[in-house]
Amino acid sequence: MNYRHAFHAGNSADVVKHALLIALIKGLQLKDSALTLIDTHAGCGLYDLAGDEAGRTGEAAGGVLRAFADANPLLGDYRAAVRAVNDGGEPRLYPGSPRFLAQLVREQDALILNEKHPEDAAALRQAMRGTPAAIHTRDAYELWLAMLPTRTPRGVVVVDPPYEQTDERARITATLAAAHRKWAHGVTVIWYPLKDRAAHQRWKDKLRQTRIPKLLNVEHWLYDADQPGIYNGAGLFIVNPPYAFTQDLPPLLEALRAALAPEGHRGTLKAEWLNR
Repeated sequence: MNYRHAFHAGNSADVVKHALLIALIKGLQLKDSALTLIDTHAGCGLYDLAGDEAGRTGEAAGGVLRAFADANPLLGDYRAAVRAVNDGGEPRLYPGSPRFLAQLVREQDALILNEKHPEDAAALRQAMRGTPAAIHTRDAYELWLAMLPTRTPRGVVVVDPPYEQTDERARITATLAAAHRKWAHGVTVIWYPLKDRAAHQRWKDKLRQTRIPKLLNVEHWLYDADQPGIYNGAGLFIVNPPYAFTQDLPPLLEALRAALAPEGHRGTLKAEWLNR
């Protein structure tokens, strides 16, 4: 599956990913000790929802615009983070994960971004001006392992590839296992798109077989029945999520499900432990 983020900026997958990323990092920041935040596939950092790519798909109408139309206060942190790149107004620009992370960085924290694609890396540097981000242009999987263990006591690695390569899931699985051997206490967040339930189940089985403990799966299916050949949802695998995050997760997931359900569908958005 080829999932170039510029074409899908602000869609339902972005809303879930970024709302949960905010909640997870805020849960970690209940402790004062420093965090290193690493984004292995950072992308452009900021997207124009009326631009050629995002405008061609119009997926923001089923994502960020639905979240803004919903009054649920549990989505307030997410809406505030989007407004922060829009001068406090309605979403014209959509922040990628790097801009969400930059808003969350405290004085004691570090932010490391990586984007190998030259044009996207140039756009990322422009989007991150004025932030404390260090930007790399390396192979994402090489950088992931090279940065571990983090220099700070704690850290979060966000892995958010476009899934252009047929072996992407296999590389993620292998690198995650190697990363866990180097950095067993670290937090890792892996985003994925959903198209086919059977293929996704096979990947979950592979991840279970790594025996990595404290591995949480958040899975969002938009439709009540699969729509063949199209994007059906997205989710996250999270290693070592903080306790405060997991305790607050059920009502946040329900708020997101309700806000993002397509007309005529209820959809499902649930979390389950693959390994405890």
